Amino acid sequence: MPASTQKSRFGLIVVGDEILSGRRQDKHFPKVVELLGARGLQLSWVEILSDDRAALTAAYKRSFASGDIVLSCGGIGATPDDHTRQAAAAALGVPLELNDFAKEQITIRCAENAAKGQGSADMNAPENQQRLQMGFFPQGCEAVPNPFNRIPGFFIHDHTFVPGFPVMAWPMLESMLDTRYAHLHNKEDRAEHSFIVYGLPESRITPALEALEQKWPTVKAFSLPSVGEGGSVPHIELGVKGDAAAALEALEFLRAEALRLGARYEPPVTK
Repeated sequence: MPASTQKSRFGLIVVGDEILSGRRQDKHFPKVVELLGARGLQLSWVEILSDDRAALTAAYKRSFASGDIVLSCGGIGATPDDHTRQAAAAALGVPLELNDFAKEQITIRCAENAAKGQGSADMNAPENQQRLQMGFFPQGCEAVPNPFNRIPGFFIHDHTFVPGFPVMAWPMLESMLDTRYAHLHNKEDRAEHSFIVYGLPESRITPALEALEQKWPTVKAFSLPSVGEGGSVPHIELGVKGDAAAALEALEFLRAEALRLGARYEPPVTK
């Protein structure tokens, strides 16, 4: 079920108790924003989920039903705390099965390791049988090649599942964006602009933000207030994002409205 229109939304799911406990910091969110942005695309939503099979199953049921393009990072290994493969299968109501490409790649990986004196090339060996578990994907999946260590991820219904390790995940996601979703690249000439004002209550500028979005439907307005944390002077960052040509017009409108309502571009001088 490939994405068919330029309006397709992209979502990100990051899986791992280690993220939620703070043992590790998530790096996927900023990287995915970067990868999408470089292709004229943008992220619509993100979820960080625990290694809990029931919670993952429920989340994937929602995301499969959404029609969104989803990138899922983490939890596709074969240890007891990895539940992503099983949860995706449960969400789709299909069994897990050993993917032919995954079996081939894992077998080659084991042989390569054995040639370096690391383990055995015998695929009947218990440790290699355990490694093969990483090739059991929901029935009907396509494998996603992993250039780092050959252990693939999988793709089904506009969901791409990759490992949690950035060194593996990011090249895999980039390849998918440049092949499967190349037709979505740069479909819209988008832009984002902002400026900082002082002495303007957010409540005063809000009607102008609402009027802006009514006048330019392809543009979204935003207001990011600062209350003076860290000793800075309270201010608001006002901005627009959306269709490039309309965004420039909307920006000038917003600047004019801010000045008309008493905003200043310079902070007060403290003595």
